[in-house]
Amino acid sequence: MTPRILIVDDELHIREVIRVALKKAGMTVFEARDGKEALTRFAADKPDLMILDIGMPEFDGLDVCREIRKSSDVPILFLSARDDEIDRVLGLEIGGDDYVTKPFSPRELVARVNVILRRMASRGEDARASTAALSQGKLSVDPGQHIAEFAGTPLRLTAIEFGILRAFLTRPTLVFSREQIMSAAYQLNIQVSDRTIDSHIRNIRAKLSAVNCDNVIETIHGVGFKLGRCEPQA
Repeated sequence: MTPRILIVDDELHIREVIRVALKKAGMTVFEARDGKEALTRFAADKPDLMILDIGMPEFDGLDVCREIRKSSDVPILFLSARDDEIDRVLGLEIGGDDYVTKPFSPRELVARVNVILRRMASRGEDARASTAALSQGKLSVDPGQHIAEFAGTPLRLTAIEFGILRAFLTRPTLVFSREQIMSAAYQLNIQVSDRTIDSHIRNIRAKLSAVNCDNVIETIHGVGFKLGRCEPQA
């Protein structure tokens, strides 16, 4: 099925560049000029992925992401005119899946979109290959249904967060380096910074902490991270 992509940017030229690149790659494209229109188009068009500019007037990309994450885990790739680490980290922490800084190469943008879409498609492949649920303490992940729960409470995770948590549960005694986490979550040859990986780990911890689990991922200083006890706090 043809991937459906929603482009959200207040600059017409940027939308045109992205639209042409994605259509050449065989994708169906929808567009929105601002944050409020983005939410309307998102509900109407049901895209498989959203390319979302951060720096829009009034209702910016971060606001749009927060609103969408209340009900959907559709992948979101952020765009920003500023190579600002604060924006990058915040965007990932509130539920973004990737981040590209303007000016960007349309070819690289399409490559990143394809990586995310392949990861989403692999969920079905994973379900056919292995439907066995994984668990540690009160934490459980069902790869076949793409469901994660803690003590019976569902967790709303992005595709990358789900991939990271699944990797930990698959090898619960292993201390993962950031490179291993990157490989498990991003696949292919897309490179992200250590800070990006740390942001995803922080986000997972925050979501588990919200359901009374503060020991899901342990930091092994100088090495990486490992799965914790995953038990409710006393």
